[in-house]
Amino acid sequence: MAIGIFDSGVGGLTVYQKIADHFPNLDIHYLGDTARVPYGSRSKETVINYSLQCAGFLIENFDIDTIVVACNTASSYAIDQIKEKYGVNVIGVVEPGAKLAIQTTSNNSIGVIGTRATVRSESYVTALKNIYNEITVEQVACPLFVPIVEEMLVDTDIAKQVVKHYIDGLSATGIDTLILGCTHYPLLKETISKSYPNLKIVDSSEAIIECINKLNIDTNQNGVREIYLTDESPAFETLKNVLAGGLTSKKAILSC
Repeated sequence: MAIGIFDSGVGGLTVYQKIADHFPNLDIHYLGDTARVPYGSRSKETVINYSLQCAGFLIENFDIDTIVVACNTASSYAIDQIKEKYGVNVIGVVEPGAKLAIQTTSNNSIGVIGTRATVRSESYVTALKNIYNEITVEQVACPLFVPIVEEMLVDTDIAKQVVKHYIDGLSATGIDTLILGCTHYPLLKETISKSYPNLKIVDSSEAIIECINKLNIDTNQNGVREIYLTDESPAFETLKNVLAGGLTSKKAILSC
């Protein structure tokens, strides 16, 4: 049985990379819905519809028993619907990230950065307070981070200025832990850490490994790795050598 990973685009390749590196023999099929990216500006109903189509493509075409929703927006809205429709294991990035942040913080003050939709959904706020209601949560949407990552401008003065623009005010609230609430953002982790060395950075993709281990699924397979995209993506061509081992992508057609 294989694992299927989907994202609204190619940012979820940060999750793919973590899983692929940790489970070298696991069969992994990745789908990036590049024809309809970004999900972060879509309505809840649209995100659920797109997410069900992405999960359906993976489940119907491959021997999938676990879906990893490597998209914070889709994780905020569509986890329960995927479980209900397809009856497979579903792992999102929100709850694992929230659990890791609670374990990481020393002063119970946590910051969240993400897309507008993820911030608007307050999914991280809910997940964090479900674990510990006394936690303090501050959120900021960072819409310019995605294009910076997809143009591989992460180690430039532009990136540093934009990071400062979004995070200065957040840092000033007294947070000691910062959740990277978008799968693109781990590529900015070093830039953020250099500017804010006192912040503890939480990458949800790292917490997903523990979730997979708890499922006790057979990870000793054939090491098949496939990347599917719903449309051509210059961002994938930019990032594939960094995050996908240089794999080429295949065309995916989703049923509506």
